[in-house]
Amino acid sequence: MPSTNQLIKKARKRSSKKEKTPALRSYFNYIKNRPVKSPSPFKRGVCVKVFTTTPKKPNSALRKVARVRLTNGMEVSAYIPGEGHNLQEHSVVLLRGGRVKDLPGVRYHIVRGRLDTEGVAERKRGRSKYGSKKGKGDKAAKEKSEEPKEAPEEAPKEE
Repeated sequence: MPSTNQLIKKARKRSSKKEKTPALRSYFNYIKNRPVKSPSPFKRGVCVKVFTTTPKKPNSALRKVARVRLTNGMEVSAYIPGEGHNLQEHSVVLLRGGRVKDLPGVRYHIVRGRLDTEGVAERKRGRSKYGSKKGKGDKAAKEKSEEPKEAPEEAPKEE
């Protein structure tokens, strides 16, 4: 326990928290040749490598991952969400934050339906998260449900 005098001479240091998505927190100024802090929700990048990897211990699968070089010069691993994808080397993608709990070192998600990434095909629910357009089957079902129902004809009353 420090004394009052010790605290006056040197105050307590606040512990700094680690940034969860450092690649989204800066851009690279090529004129001054240094990174500049300016947070953004998304970053554009080019796929360097697209591959599958296995998750941590209790889970078992082949997760689709891409190594992406961002416009700020950083190279990060990003998860490709949804079933199936059209990404390959040199594809231009948009990244957002959000880690994948069972993949160590993967702190970013690729945004589906933007730039070179296609939306998930045959997606009916949660389409906005996967960049899917409203399908033809959906429109037909909606029109069918919106058709006005005819009232049943009443039989003439006899008195």
